Amino acid sequence: MVSTSGDYARFAQMLANGGQLDGVRLLSRKSVELMTSNHLPPDIIMGDDMGAFEALEPSARMGQGFGLTVAVRTDAGRNPLPGSVGDYYWGGAYGTYFWEDPHEHMYVIFMMQSQTARLPYRYLMRDMVYQALTGN
Repeated sequence: MVSTSGDYARFAQMLANGGQLDGVRLLSRKSVELMTSNHLPPDIIMGDDMGAFEALEPSARMGQGFGLTVAVRTDAGRNPLPGSVGDYYWGGAYGTYFWEDPHEHMYVIFMMQSQTARLPYRYLMRDMVYQALTGN
């Protein structure tokens, strides 16, 4: 799939709007809710290869699960990365990354091209964004 950061932003805005964009309903409110809610059973065992995802592993150990399209934070205090319960994200294989934090009314899109160095930059981006938040 090929797209632009602008297209990605419109997609994220549509999710933030509960399925609407520019006054047009593209997804039902319930579809967005299902997409961004955990569907993994609590006793699921992650394979050894999932450890490579580190803090982005969608596991109960990391306080996260997986919805119909995105990983979602389910618990506060388990994950070393900043965020809010209910935030959700997707990371592309070659470095693209986005997360949405409904509690903070924000989404972030990070575009990069690196299959090997992507995790440290994703962590750094999250840290920098949350550190920059001020007030309500």
